[in-house]
Amino acid sequence: MIRRIVVVGGGTAGWMTAAALARFLGNSGRRIILIESEAIGTVGVGEGTIPPIQEFNQQLGIDEAQFLRETKATYKLGIDFVGWTADGERYFHQFGPIGRTLNGVSLHQLWLKHRNDPSAGTIDHYSMSAVAAANNRFSHPAADPADPLSQINFAYHFDAGAYGQFLRRYAEAKGAERIEGRITSVERNGETGAVEAVLMEGDRRVRGDLFIDCSGFRSLLLGDTLGVPFEDWSHWLPCDRAIAVPSERTEPLLPFTRSTAHAAGWQWRIPLQHRTGNGHVYSSAHISDDEAEATLLRTLDGQAIASPNRLKFTAGRRSRAWESNVVAIGLSSGFLEPLESTSIHLIQHGIQKLLSLFPGAQIGQAERDEYNRHMVNSYDPIRDFLILHYTANRRPGPFWEHARNMELPDTLKHKIELFRERGRVFRYNDELFDIGSWIPVMLGQGIIPAEYDPLVDGMPDAQVRRAMADLRSGYERTAQKLPLASDFINRKVSEAAAA
Repeated sequence: MIRRIVVVGGGTAGWMTAAALARFLGNSGRRIILIESEAIGTVGVGEGTIPPIQEFNQQLGIDEAQFLRETKATYKLGIDFVGWTADGERYFHQFGPIGRTLNGVSLHQLWLKHRNDPSAGTIDHYSMSAVAAANNRFSHPAADPADPLSQINFAYHFDAGAYGQFLRRYAEAKGAERIEGRITSVERNGETGAVEAVLMEGDRRVRGDLFIDCSGFRSLLLGDTLGVPFEDWSHWLPCDRAIAVPSERTEPLLPFTRSTAHAAGWQWRIPLQHRTGNGHVYSSAHISDDEAEATLLRTLDGQAIASPNRLKFTAGRRSRAWESNVVAIGLSSGFLEPLESTSIHLIQHGIQKLLSLFPGAQIGQAERDEYNRHMVNSYDPIRDFLILHYTANRRPGPFWEHARNMELPDTLKHKIELFRERGRVFRYNDELFDIGSWIPVMLGQGIIPAEYDPLVDGMPDAQVRRAMADLRSGYERTAQKLPLASDFINRKVSEAAAA
């Protein structure tokens, strides 16, 4: 039986894993042990998330008000992309659907036919999340499907370090054990090659039946020990550096992430209750580290409150995330830059798939194969979605010219060609981003279909225009009634303080 589960590494990945294992396996007689060293810093995988984080917190039974208070979290309705096609242009990738279908036809197809009519507005006028974000307002979704507010969707910004500590307290309260110290070597079975134990400084030996590798970019167990190869995607995603720095909180407290294109990459802006998170992701082949840091510091909204932190990475993933009795979760499994805030989601998805395939008396090859299939089907479509932001641009400079001219994965090439013809998008293999995400990014990056779906011509234009106008006005009226995002957060945090 799998009795001893050893999580190697703390941080966001390690404590998310330990918390989930303690929640669902803590009463099954299994020991959950996490090893981390305070002397080894953790790599922040981002402070932005996407809507599935709601499900993870709910599965753990986490109270939202307490979570907001302890992690300094704010709400996120989407991402504001500034200058990604050309300077001065922007678009919004909202969470939630775009409008409602009319006679079975998607709203964006109706918009494509009538988009040159000044009254039609832009595509984000047909999203509850986008309209609320534009007004700096927020509320939870309504239960009534006829209410425009039922279409709002959200995620969170939070302090990743505080979230890790919040989950540490949660996991330890449910029986997870923490061991402090450095791992010096790994002990393997001479016949099977499986990991049997990790050896630590001070002549300590920690034995396990199943090991979860949350050791970060090093990939101590899956990469270094078991030798699972890494698939390098830097020819598609050439950004290989990031510089992060916090700055003072500025007003208003925006309910969205901002992503601003620069000469050789882009800059994130993430508002938290106590500060603003900022970072510059860039290609070291096109700009020096010092110049990238100067660009970041020059464009902050507020005063920097700490020294910049420089990170190096390579985009890609391990060919297998589960090998022998080691499962890699987080950066040890792969890394995709934080452009669409997917790092924490990939941790969450890896944990949830592990729980759905958790072995009993022994680890079966079919379980490993299924897990690896799911993780490949998670990483690859996200990779394509990120490449889309780069390849369709009109920005000047060597970096952006390279992005325009690079050879695309066949899967992405097909998606773009299909959209260029008649604005059609399909979702495959339970990929993360649904149709409502691909549409605003395709349109926002300047990919305008040559034609629209012929089914649109089966409806009278006057009826379509009336329906579109009703949607727009309904979203705007609803947004105006919502509280400011900062007021909504303050109320929730006060509830937690009172409790």
